Amino acid sequence: MKRSIAKKLEELRLHWKNYVFQSLFATLVIFAVLLGLRFQQVVIIASIGSTAFIVFAMPNSVAARPINIIGGQLIGFACGYLCGLIPHESFLASAVVYSLAVGLSIFIMVVTDTEHPPASGTALGVAISGFTPTVLTALIASVLVLSLVHRVFKRHLRDLT
Repeated sequence: MKRSIAKKLEELRLHWKNYVFQSLFATLVIFAVLLGLRFQQVVIIASIGSTAFIVFAMPNSVAARPINIIGGQLIGFACGYLCGLIPHESFLASAVVYSLAVGLSIFIMVVTDTEHPPASGTALGVAISGFTPTVLTALIASVLVLSLVHRVFKRHLRDLT
């Protein structure tokens, strides 16, 4: 059951430093990642933003574990790439292929115990836009940075959800 507004405000009052620190830290890390990406890899930027939310707002979540971040995102990328190879000339065929990329990424992440919800967004983005080595490099660099930050700073991070 959701916490009441009064309880949430009390938690904010008690732990306001965590809320501010973690939000600013997420801002700084994403800023650094975006400088490295130079906005050329738009296909993964939204997914990386969602990963940052999990790392900084839900650091004790299973999805925030480095193995889940790295493994899940690589699975999402691979599923998007493989599904993007399927010919899809019509709108209906495209919808099938893009949906398959998401469903396949979910299936493989669950089977391999590397669940990371934003990675399904990566699968969708790569299926739509296609493979480029720069997107793969940007994805790897981004998930490594976020995983490293999570590992190094986890003891200072508090679940904010």
